[in-house]
Amino acid sequence: MFYSNSNIYPKEEWEKRYEELEKVSSFYSLPISKREYNHDQWLEKIKGHEEDREGQGRCAICFEYNLNIAATEARIRGFSYFTTTLSVSPHKRSMTIFSIGEKSEGFIPIDFKKKGGFGRSIELSKMLDLYRQDYCGCEFSIPNSSQK
Repeated sequence: MFYSNSNIYPKEEWEKRYEELEKVSSFYSLPISKREYNHDQWLEKIKGHEEDREGQGRCAICFEYNLNIAATEARIRGFSYFTTTLSVSPHKRSMTIFSIGEKSEGFIPIDFKKKGGFGRSIELSKMLDLYRQDYCGCEFSIPNSSQK
């Protein structure tokens, strides 16, 4: 598994989500590769899109940013294929994710919300006692926040 997500804000939230991934990693006996947090780099990438509505241009740029990093990590580690769990969310447009991901060699478009996938993710979260956040991750998606 690979964890990057420099879009997540604040860093404490990024760390909290990584700790939850460690629980999943332990349960499934899967190793994790982690990239250093670089929120400033992500902010530079989405510059000019801070006021975009959720699900619009900023999100597509964010998907591209994170999927490009994942594609690079997959190549470095010698993986022929990679995918993303972003598609499990009913708040994310899978077709947008897939059209961006397919620009990277080896991307496999899997819609994890299909066939009850989102419901299954909730069941697994309960079973593993995982924290479930109430926003996408960036400061512009925090509900009722002065960060918006």
